[in-house]
Amino acid sequence: MIIDCHGHGSISGRFKLTVDMLIDSLDRYGIDKLCISAPLTAKDAAPKEIREANDDVLGAVRLHPDRLMGYCFVNPGFAAAAQEEITRCVAGEGMIGLKLYHQYKMNDPVQFPVIERTIELGVPILMHAGFAATPETREDQPNLATGEQFADVAARYPEAMLICGHIGGGGDWERQLKGLRRARTVYLDTSGSVGDAGMIERCARELGVERLLFGCDMSVERGLAKIRDAALTAHQRERIFSGNFLSILRRRRK
Repeated sequence: MIIDCHGHGSISGRFKLTVDMLIDSLDRYGIDKLCISAPLTAKDAAPKEIREANDDVLGAVRLHPDRLMGYCFVNPGFAAAAQEEITRCVAGEGMIGLKLYHQYKMNDPVQFPVIERTIELGVPILMHAGFAATPETREDQPNLATGEQFADVAARYPEAMLICGHIGGGGDWERQLKGLRRARTVYLDTSGSVGDAGMIERCARELGVERLLFGCDMSVERGLAKIRDAALTAHQRERIFSGNFLSILRRRRK
């Protein structure tokens, strides 16, 4: 089985992807299931917009519940609304976890109530992450989650299931790995358009295969090629392609 833990899409065609296009891509590349979200990038992304974005995701999942799974996007800055949306979408509608973007740094205290709620529910958080390598990216995404920030949160909440997003899509991936070494409970997804030689092998060696999750973040061909080309055993590929993520899904409490 292959599960892409980091994707995007919705019923209304956000990200220029219709539901039919998503399913066609899964069939074309032999991917069994795709986890989708519809995050908003604005710092002040408001509750009404967020609810509409999550409804878009729910609509897609309802059409193909056997192929698509949804993440609930929230803006922790709207604390009450974030909690209501988690209750509605995760506890009520069965979404598999949360998607956080760069509204706040990963270790900003505003995130803590959201993290605590996911612990109660036993669901993961996939966080948009990276160590910005250019001044332009640092200016555009000043709150981009770094490996060091994940380590801080993991030390405070070792029971949380945190997924550091797209090691191949967030700038200086080697710096990210350095920060994640001491965050033993944090998972890392393999998505992103960067496919540097040896990247997957180094992630497996330094973090352990049991912490790696397969993802594409819409770069499907490269996402698959990185894992298939890496010097891994069949068992290690199985863990990355689906085994580790299935173990996360089994930890759900409510």
